[in-house]
Amino acid sequence: MALRGIRVLEFVGLAPGPFCGKILADFGATVTRIDKVIENPIECLQSGKNTLVVNIKKAEAQNFIKSLCKSYDVLIDPFRPGVLEKNNLGPSDLMKENPRLIYARLTGFGQSGPLANRSGHDINYVALSGMLSFLGRKGEKPTPPINLLADFASGGLLCAFGICLALLERHHSGKGQIVDNSMVEGSAYIGSWLIASQKLPIWSKPRGENTLDSGAFYYDTYETKDGKFMSVGALEPQFYALFVETLGLDNLEQYDDNDTAKKLVSERFLTKTQKEWSEIFEKVDACVFPVLDWQDAGGHEHNKFRQSFDKNGLPKPAPRLGRTPGQLADNGQVKDLYEQAVTILKDIGMTEKEIRKLVDIGVIQVNSRNKL
Repeated sequence: MALRGIRVLEFVGLAPGPFCGKILADFGATVTRIDKVIENPIECLQSGKNTLVVNIKKAEAQNFIKSLCKSYDVLIDPFRPGVLEKNNLGPSDLMKENPRLIYARLTGFGQSGPLANRSGHDINYVALSGMLSFLGRKGEKPTPPINLLADFASGGLLCAFGICLALLERHHSGKGQIVDNSMVEGSAYIGSWLIASQKLPIWSKPRGENTLDSGAFYYDTYETKDGKFMSVGALEPQFYALFVETLGLDNLEQYDDNDTAKKLVSERFLTKTQKEWSEIFEKVDACVFPVLDWQDAGGHEHNKFRQSFDKNGLPKPAPRLGRTPGQLADNGQVKDLYEQAVTILKDIGMTEKEIRKLVDIGVIQVNSRNKL
């Protein structure tokens, strides 16, 4: 796989960091999680990774991490600025030991500025980027896109992209570097086209009244007879013509009174179930498709043909690489923490005797049954 041979040290945080590590693992990197608790019930993106439980506040543990980083290519830091520095594990500490280390720092506000040390979540970062102001229906307040845009798109995904860029550059320079990934900046960057296109006619009205924000009746979702929904994206004239013809609303002009048109289209969609409309539009290339529940996406004919989801309904890595595609990283049978420590540390040349000593002196914590 594309990242085979790359070793990544992921300090465990909330959603963005684990997703960043998952991307790297799914494309072949060896990812080691550094956690502070033996049981982490909220972590659901650890498949394919091994875990070391380490209390980084202890001097012995700090020395252990420094030693470990000499054999690693990438470190993912999900903490606020200065947290790892306070524990003698900042970039100046670790990159002195390993100048080739890529030190990726994944935060909401970035490593500098008035808000650098403030708390926040996805909704706050998207709000400060300006992107939240685009999201929401007519006459309603801005609607957060759950936590997809900041946590996962501009957080985990862009951080993984930055890491790959730094690894590529290292191939030329032989040097590592710091990746400062701000989710505010990432959200704004993902919205570059939205900002650059504001002078176009499609954005001439308030939020929720424009072509792409549910303002246009030919670019929206509609409820069906069975309480499900269809998505309509009939923007171009040729698609629009097929759309209204299939609905039996041939006389409905694309730029007629929008409220009246939306009412007519809504009423028409309520006459059939989602399955019935899906079968009808399966034969018509009008940019109309069902809004699938997440549990049903893997069962759709196209997704089944592409094998886009695994047998458990998990999405497979994207994009697909022709020669070296990713695959969902999997540890196989779950190992206990001692077995995971052995797997991780033997890979960098440590003996089991040395590993056992780290456990005995409390540098590495393991399940109680593994303690002497």
